[in-house]
Amino acid sequence: QVQVLQSGGGLVQAGGSLRLSCTASGRTTTSTPTLGWFRQAPGKEREFVADISSSGYLTHYADSVKGRFTISRDNAENTIHLQMNNLKPEDTAIYYCALRRYFSGRLNDIPPMADFGPWGRGTQVTVSS
Repeated sequence: QVQVLQSGGGLVQAGGSLRLSCTASGRTTTSTPTLGWFRQAPGKEREFVADISSSGYLTHYADSVKGRFTISRDNAENTIHLQMNNLKPEDTAIYYCALRRYFSGRLNDIPPMADFGPWGRGTQVTVSS
């Protein structure tokens, strides 16, 4: 059984920074699985934020976070990080980490949510104006 564990988040003023971390444990097909982040704001659907490949060389970002968020991984610790800079009130959401189990679509496409699972429990990020 695979577990996705995430940490980080909190409350920050607009323009500030936060970092989220995530690790997958258990019976993964590889020791360094592709992992990604989604977020869900109140009253809105869950949306893709970023993901990073097993090697760390391939990443995808949602247009809304490009240039502000950076996803990285530390394979020695089997952990990924999402560094979020220049945060805006519209970044307020619950952030979910997930393991990417399937690889549909083209290599450079934003992956669909159906490719991901299992999911972490979510962590709240609140950006005040």
